[in-house]
Amino acid sequence: MGPSEKTVTYSSQNTYLTLNPINQKTKNVWLVFHGIGYLSRYFATYFESLDPDENHIIVPQAPSKYYLKNEYKYVGASWLTKENTPLDIDNVLNYVDAVFEAEQIPEDLNIILFGFSQGVSIVMRWLVHKKIQLKALFLYAGGIPNELKKKDLEFLDLNTTTVKIIYGDSDEFLTADRLKSEKVKIETLFNGKAEIITFKGGHEVKPEIIQGLL
Repeated sequence: MGPSEKTVTYSSQNTYLTLNPINQKTKNVWLVFHGIGYLSRYFATYFESLDPDENHIIVPQAPSKYYLKNEYKYVGASWLTKENTPLDIDNVLNYVDAVFEAEQIPEDLNIILFGFSQGVSIVMRWLVHKKIQLKALFLYAGGIPNELKKKDLEFLDLNTTTVKIIYGDSDEFLTADRLKSEKVKIETLFNGKAEIITFKGGHEVKPEIIQGLL
C-alpha cells in the first residue's frame, strides 16, 4: 500500500512591506505583486519614484522562499508551483485578504492592482476572489490564469477602471504562440477595453514605465 496524502489546517505568519504612509494628500493605494525570484523589499524599489505624498504602496511577500542559483547566498520567492496548486492558491488568497484588511484603507482612496510576471496570476485570482472596484489594473509581463472566464470579471466596471497590459518586445517568456493566446484572453475578459503597451526590452521591470502608467 502506497503513502496517503493528508491535509492539515494551521496558522501561519508572513511579512509584507509598505512605502509612503497614508496621509491627507494620499490619492492612490497600490497593491503590487512581484514575480518569481524576488523578495518584496527589492521589488518595492521599483515604486520609489512615484509621488510619495499621493501614492501608498503595499508589497506582499510570496511565501515560498528558496536560495537562488544554488549558491546559498541570495534568496528569492515564489507564489505558486504546479504542485498542489489549488491548495496554495487558497493559502495565498487568504494571506492577501489579511494584508488588505490589516491596512484598513480609507474608502475614498483609489485602489490600483499591479502584477509582474507570476504576480499577474495572483493579481487576477485575488481580484476575482475579492471582487473590488479598481482605479486601475496593470498586468506586466505575465500570464492570465486559464481558468478565468468572462463571467468572472462581470463585476468590474470597465468604464471607470483603466486596464493596461505591459510587456517587452523581446521578452523570452512570451513566445509568439503564448502572446497570441494571451491576447485572446485579454480581448475576451476585458471586452476589448484593455490598452496594450510594449517597450524595447526583455522580461524586466522598468521604473520609468511604472511612472507613466497613471
